Amino acid sequence: MPGSDRVPAERGFVSTLVEVPDVGLDLVHRGKVRDLFDAGNGRLLMVASDRLSAFDVVMAEPVPDKGRVLTAMSQFWFDELIDVTPNHLLSTNLADLPESAQHPSLAGRVMLCERVEMIPIECIVRAFVAGSAWKEYRSRGTIHSMAVPSGLTEADRLGEPMFTPSTKAEVGHHDENISFDDAVALIGGELAEQARSVSLEMFDRASARAEKAGFLLADTKFEMGLVNRGDGPELVIADEVLTPDSSRFWLAEDWVPGSTPVGFDKQPVRDHLETLDWDKTPPPPALDPEVVAETSRRYRDAYERITGLCLGDWPDVQE
Repeated sequence: MPGSDRVPAERGFVSTLVEVPDVGLDLVHRGKVRDLFDAGNGRLLMVASDRLSAFDVVMAEPVPDKGRVLTAMSQFWFDELIDVTPNHLLSTNLADLPESAQHPSLAGRVMLCERVEMIPIECIVRAFVAGSAWKEYRSRGTIHSMAVPSGLTEADRLGEPMFTPSTKAEVGHHDENISFDDAVALIGGELAEQARSVSLEMFDRASARAEKAGFLLADTKFEMGLVNRGDGPELVIADEVLTPDSSRFWLAEDWVPGSTPVGFDKQPVRDHLETLDWDKTPPPPALDPEVVAETSRRYRDAYERITGLCLGDWPDVQE
């Protein structure tokens, strides 16, 4: 149950998934982490693997439990935020998939979803100066070309969370940070206002939940799209939501403005790779087993500590 203080009885690795088995469905897209299939009847099947990318390169070693964490955490937040805005998730149960896709190895890794017409912006909310926002602020004194107070340092908390959208880049390119006015030009004022309002409300809700667990939500990225359920286009959350891959979670006790808090994500891999003589192009260097283990632990800890649930129960015990 949310808020419980249970901890897993064991923290051993589960079997990893890198190559998704044949599910008997047409492949729509293969991303760095997820494979997307056409499940028929206006539905898509998303499968989260244990693949991990760093600097836009997929590592050779999988991170155990990663795909299960991404799916379990998305399910948790979709349920938590359903009163804020609807989402595209139909089921995470293997029994609800087409029979050809009911592979035991996919348990806990699948999301059966509605097809969504995605809007062409990333809906990013930031409460702290970090990542690309800190890089821009250092060079230009702005965040996504928007004015912010002077004199900020890395990891400073902003006066209030900011909606800071970005474009969605083509494969092989990086997203581009844009202003809210640029977002309006891309998707129209009414939809941009709705996306901003919903994003900020979800962020506030998630931040409060995270802080109760001793975490700070520095920033996160929401994916949104439109579905028509009979009464015209409706804005919904899609893809993953508030996972370690789409969000920057810090332990509150580690937060010191002027320094970089350790994130509960793939930061151990990035840090390790930065020590190597690697030009950040394929093929990637081999990862130390200790780095892989530490990264897996961080993903799992983020899920269990923030939600109060035990990953060992997923997917057999769901809310």
